[in-house]
Amino acid sequence: MKIRFLPIAALLGFIFLYGPILSLIIYSFNESKLVTVWGGFSTKWYGELFRNEQIMGAALLSLKIAAISATVATVLGTMMSMVLVRFGKVRARGLLSGMITAPLVMPEVITGLSLLLLFVAMETMFGWPAGRGLTTILIAHITFCMAFVTVVVQSRLVDMDNSIEEAALDLGASPLRVFFDITLPMIAPALIAGWLLAFTLSLDDLVVASFVSGPGASTLPMVIFSKVKLGVSPDINALASLIILVVSVGIVAAALILQRKPKT
Repeated sequence: MKIRFLPIAALLGFIFLYGPILSLIIYSFNESKLVTVWGGFSTKWYGELFRNEQIMGAALLSLKIAAISATVATVLGTMMSMVLVRFGKVRARGLLSGMITAPLVMPEVITGLSLLLLFVAMETMFGWPAGRGLTTILIAHITFCMAFVTVVVQSRLVDMDNSIEEAALDLGASPLRVFFDITLPMIAPALIAGWLLAFTLSLDDLVVASFVSGPGASTLPMVIFSKVKLGVSPDINALASLIILVVSVGIVAAALILQRKPKT
């Protein structure tokens, strides 16, 4: 009885998780304008999607913000993790660690509101940033993405053997040379994981971006959310299907690379 129950439970779980995604993909090929009424097979909504300047512009803006935010957050997060791990006796280390951890548990509404108040105060006092737009979204995304990158890279640095770095220093290598030739290659998987995590978080963010954005700087989640409030349109289904396709291809490619990697 137990042997039969486990496959059934697993099947029900997969249906619960992936059933809505499958129905979304199917209805993206719906001829009818009504999302819940099947009117025949058609790919016209994919064409409508690429002709929608609002959605395509928001998608390009979101990709640009996500790439820049992830890159800057990875650099700053790596520096912060090096300070926390390699400089254990630094003053106020506990306070610094707590400040890094805070964005991980802080509600996004609180984060967005606090950043908005900060930007308003800075504009009043210094005149920068002038209004809300691309710059404020970038600063906000870098702020909370850096915390996630720091945690990922810090966990790798804690488990890393320092004997190779110490040997290189004993042989006369400079600390900068040791970092780029030894430390950086050893923590490269954590850097890639942190960058991908930051990119995903930035691309998926809606709440924080809604607080700190302005006219002409609407990200893709904001545009989708504004359209969904008026009812789901078939071109949104087409957009979601394309995103699912890209993510699926990335997962399959990563799995194939891991399978081909020689085991040590």
